[in-house]
Amino acid sequence: EDRTLFGFASTYTQPFGDGHLWRAGVDLRHDESRDNELSHTRNRTETLEHFQLGDIWETNLSGFADVTLNRGKFQVNAGVRVDHFDFQYQDQLTPAYDRAFARKAIVSPKLNVFYNLAPDAQVYLKTGRGFHSNDTRVILSETGRRILPAATGADVGTLWKPVPRLLLNVAYWYLHSEQEFVYVGDAGIVEPSGASVRHGADVSARYQLGTLVYLNADVNYAHARSVADPEGENFIPLAPALTAQAGVGLRTNGGFVANLNARHIADRPANEDNSIVAEGYTVVDANVSYTRGKLEVGVQVQNLFDVDWNETQFATLSQLAGEDAPVEEIHFTPGTPFFARGMVTVRF
Repeated sequence: EDRTLFGFASTYTQPFGDGHLWRAGVDLRHDESRDNELSHTRNRTETLEHFQLGDIWETNLSGFADVTLNRGKFQVNAGVRVDHFDFQYQDQLTPAYDRAFARKAIVSPKLNVFYNLAPDAQVYLKTGRGFHSNDTRVILSETGRRILPAATGADVGTLWKPVPRLLLNVAYWYLHSEQEFVYVGDAGIVEPSGASVRHGADVSARYQLGTLVYLNADVNYAHARSVADPEGENFIPLAPALTAQAGVGLRTNGGFVANLNARHIADRPANEDNSIVAEGYTVVDANVSYTRGKLEVGVQVQNLFDVDWNETQFATLSQLAGEDAPVEEIHFTPGTPFFARGMVTVRF
């Protein structure tokens, strides 16, 4: 594709009363994607066959307003956002010029409540409604069941500093989506696949160890299922159940910075009945840098321990030469092996 986009964003903020605040704003974004293409090629240079080829115009105009009120230990934030979308698509594979279009608006409210239990502890409830804007080509096709399917969510949690240098965040969340989407790579389309429900828990910790070293860790669990499918056949492909990350950092007043970070994702279903599994992985990255004046030098290392991992995985049908029938199995893109990169930066 050859994409051009432009727009603007403007926000007005006004304090009032005793620590209260209200905001209002407007946003505009317009995308033009010319020659949006998926094709069969030879050596990535000669086009043999077009599967998808067309021009996309998508415009989003939105406005919002919210207010934040402080009442003693309570803080309440309420707001609303209105989005209007204009979708247009010209399919270059059809013989006649026919610029299809669709327009839709959606209202997204939110309400957040915070309560300070103590100077070092806060509990909160956040609720809101959003949406998924979808693929313009799906919206304008017969399979586009909803133009702007809504997603309604809430999370309840706490922020707590049991000691001055430790911050803990624990939250439970829930999300209902009117429609999930599945990208079909060989056809270059996105298929609607029905409503879903997800819920889970997040735990985060930040700790300052002395004056130079800081630690962080996050663990996230999610239970994701489709609504209409029977039990055992309602897994959402590639929806992660358990993810985590942890890191340790060092920063000195003399300009020396070092970080070691690990990220983990557990095995997850690759199809609706979990008979095909996408393998999880744990990868560790590191970086070291030194800054003096306007000069910074450093080294960044990806996959420090050179583990084998799959960056992209999906279950799909394929048939190799000599096979009698197509087989549904994992297809993947290998993850980056051990990779070190030097860096020199001069600021002026």
